[in-house]
Amino acid sequence: MTTPSKIGDRSTSDIVVRIRTHELRDEWVYCHSDVLVQKSKYFADRLSDNWPTCQILDSRNCVEVYCQESDFDHHITALRLFYSDMMMMTDISCVKNALALLRVAVELGSPQIVSTCVGYLEAVPWEESEEEEILKTIPKMGPQAELALARLQPVSDLAVAKVFLSALRFATSSPLSIMNDLKGSAQEQLEYMLTEDDDAPLLTADDGIKSETRRCVEGLMARFVNLVNSLVCDVNESIVEKGKFESLQAYLSDLSWVSQIVTKLEIPSDFVHTWVDTSVNVVKISESAFPVVQLKVVEVTNKVLETIGYGTVVLPAVKRLSMVKIWLPFVRDVKSLVDSIVPDNDDNNDIMVKLDDEVWQSLESAFVSIVLTLPSSDQAEILTEWLEDKQIRYPDLTEAFEVWCYRSKVAKRRLALMDGTNQADNKE
Repeated sequence: MTTPSKIGDRSTSDIVVRIRTHELRDEWVYCHSDVLVQKSKYFADRLSDNWPTCQILDSRNCVEVYCQESDFDHHITALRLFYSDMMMMTDISCVKNALALLRVAVELGSPQIVSTCVGYLEAVPWEESEEEEILKTIPKMGPQAELALARLQPVSDLAVAKVFLSALRFATSSPLSIMNDLKGSAQEQLEYMLTEDDDAPLLTADDGIKSETRRCVEGLMARFVNLVNSLVCDVNESIVEKGKFESLQAYLSDLSWVSQIVTKLEIPSDFVHTWVDTSVNVVKISESAFPVVQLKVVEVTNKVLETIGYGTVVLPAVKRLSMVKIWLPFVRDVKSLVDSIVPDNDDNNDIMVKLDDEVWQSLESAFVSIVLTLPSSDQAEILTEWLEDKQIRYPDLTEAFEVWCYRSKVAKRRLALMDGTNQADNKE
């Protein structure tokens, strides 16, 4: 029975492999040509009769392999593994070693080591830094290493849609409070899937996606309206009940998120109309609510007024006027409260003070835009109230005031010119 060859056995070795680096490291490893030829295409080529230097004296007795300093030890490891009949994944120990050994195995043409390293990388978890390194390394190695990237491959549109809809149904539901973190994560990822940044959105919404989103949002809005209506009946007592307060706060957080989703999917109409219809009751319960509730109400209202102000959702003049009259005083009062708060250790105060300045600026712009779309007499009424108010600093309707003054002053002349044009057209 033939005794298996052992690496480093000088008595039976017929070849020396010198692993060298440009930093002058030099390791002599006593090997056996039959093992190297069987386990490595690189050595099989080097030791074949077709290799250009095969006739040079001692060229078959000593093979020099130059490598990077960082890969030196892994070349030694690869040579040792050539002598193992059964390489185990446990021989690798970590992702860093697997990548380094994989690079060496590809260079040396060792299918067994390549397969084991790829299998290890495919199976174990990666840290973020390791994932980036894998993405830099694996694609250069061709089809033999692609299995390691299975978890990073793009998925079908159908699979994305199924995940999106499942997450959407959960994110618009009302689960137990112990699942709030999971629900928040679902909402965050749904918004991310629809966001266009350095990459295109993960999901391209079709009519089916939009229809199901409308249905989910409709259910959420219906539950919110029911809660608001129940609170209006006895606002002074109900709003301070812990359960109802937490429910109201949760619904408002959901609606703030929903406003982003329906905007990204270009289906804000139902959301806006429902908020418009229940605005009076929302203000009633919010006026005596905790500051954190008022903050969430302002956030949602900002999205609604912004949509109306841009003309994305078209409302008749009577509803646009109603929205200004309902929300302008409320927003003004909340802003006054925010401006009066000095930051301290009170959680509610911190929440109010941290409201993004962009929200207030966006609200101000929305009010100006909506006011300027109203009939001139309605504009006059709103501007009169604004100019007489002590809190004239916010919202600043100066732009609307200036435009109204100009339009009012030139109105007769403009309309007269228009009448003259119409009369001339009629004569023709």
